[in-house]
Amino acid sequence: MDGIEFRTRAAFVEDPATLVVADLHAGRADASGVAFPIGERRDLTERLQSLLDEFEPETVVFAGDVLHQYGTVTKRSRGTVSALADACRTVRATPVFVRGNHDTALDTIGEEVHETFVVSDDPRTVVCHGHETPAIDAERYLVGHDHPAITIEGRKRPCFLDAPDAFQQADVLMLPAFSRVASGVVVNNARGSDLQSPLLTQVGDARPIVYDDGSGEALTFPPLDSFRRLL
Repeated sequence: MDGIEFRTRAAFVEDPATLVVADLHAGRADASGVAFPIGERRDLTERLQSLLDEFEPETVVFAGDVLHQYGTVTKRSRGTVSALADACRTVRATPVFVRGNHDTALDTIGEEVHETFVVSDDPRTVVCHGHETPAIDAERYLVGHDHPAITIEGRKRPCFLDAPDAFQQADVLMLPAFSRVASGVVVNNARGSDLQSPLLTQVGDARPIVYDDGSGEALTFPPLDSFRRLL
């Protein structure tokens, strides 16, 4: 997609300067049953801080499933979300929280919660979580929800799916999970029915995009229908 830069598990819309991450699943460690979950807050905030330092965004959109547990927010999860919002505000970026299907208790965190967020009008770019049909028209949608990943040479990597004309003639960009412990859909042999998002029901024309930290490049592969024969 024009005007979008990719990083590992994050996308940056150049105009206006907007960083988008999806599926943080704060509190997943609490739900795992581990007596002393270690490192979730640090991992999320440190990786977010690195992106804030690099891009200096005006806005940071958390595109749904900010929380992991349905219906409740633990003290630890609330602290994690507050730390993420504080990191944004410290660099004068506005944090924007978009509701996902896990976020039934997101209204209790003390931040305004959006169902969708319009990033720009030219082209009209809307961020939503992707778990339900958006109530707003756009030329392109940035979504999360399914946590796409791809296995190449035996290594599983988070990936974006760039799907032209995928939803009502609008382009769809599906982001991988920002959480590094959330499971997701491996797209190597996936069909549309393997994804839960109603915005991406056919994946054959979707192009996987993998950000390679070693080269510092976003690698765009052919559409899955042709690329999967090479995997």
